Amino acid sequence: MNKPDTIPARLVALKTTSTPDLKAQWRELFDSEPPPFNRRYLESRLAYRIQELAYGGLKLETIRRLERLGEDLDGGDRKKSRVRADTMPIAGTRLIREWQGVEHVVTVTADGFEWQGRPYKSLSAIARAITGTRWNGWVFFGLKSRRRA
Repeated sequence: MNKPDTIPARLVALKTTSTPDLKAQWRELFDSEPPPFNRRYLESRLAYRIQELAYGGLKLETIRRLERLGEDLDGGDRKKSRVRADTMPIAGTRLIREWQGVEHVVTVTADGFEWQGRPYKSLSAIARAITGTRWNGWVFFGLKSRRRA
């Protein structure tokens, strides 16, 4: 385990660490393969994990409270509870897709997406507005392959 005074230095170093090295740290700290998400996600999760290992994690009472709040949010809906929170890109992420020579930029927001200054609840609605046809928005923006869609 690291001395506590080296923790801030490790956190700062994450910003300039190469992506392959971030993934190697992930494997070391989580004992699993890193998820296929953007660099910012890796940095934030690694920063949390480094601090968790050095200073301790959440108190059991806090974990239980968060679980209760989660149950309140999904209302016991099994389908909602199976959806992993980390499947949604981080708020602020920009999704860029070229369609018929025009570049379209969608920004992920806390409660959905924004395209051309308008809020949308789903990527599929944006894909439909862009193409005029029905699309799986996750496939259209390259977040999911057609085979898994």
